Amino acid sequence: MTLTFNPEIYSNLLVEVTPKVIETEQEYEHTLAIVEKLTFKKNRTPEENALHRLLVMLVEVYEAEHYPMSESSPDEILRHIMEASGTRQADLVGILGSSGVVSEIVNGKRAISKAQAKILAELFKVSPSLFI
Repeated sequence: MTLTFNPEIYSNLLVEVTPKVIETEQEYEHTLAIVEKLTFKKNRTPEENALHRLLVMLVEVYEAEHYPMSESSPDEILRHIMEASGTRQADLVGILGSSGVVSEIVNGKRAISKAQAKILAELFKVSPSLFI
């Protein structure tokens, strides 16, 4: 059974929530609370899905403006993935090269080659572009 989008139900949700461009921290917190509630709600209706997508976009715009994140370097990304997966430098020896090469890559003293990026991408199941 395919659920269809009901504009009247959506209009009622919009009136209830009144989404708008987020301008203050208080509005941000309020909108974020609604997003979290919708995110974890089971069996959202098509109207709730549409509202969720709209509110997420508003939150992302506010966060990009007020909480900008600097871009991470390939070695920082590698260290983060290694930590998250429990991978040690020793685990990469032989896969990427000698222990010296691995140490230089992990510590940002040597760039990750395209071939090494492909190997890391396959190992960690991510895009090679993260390491280039």
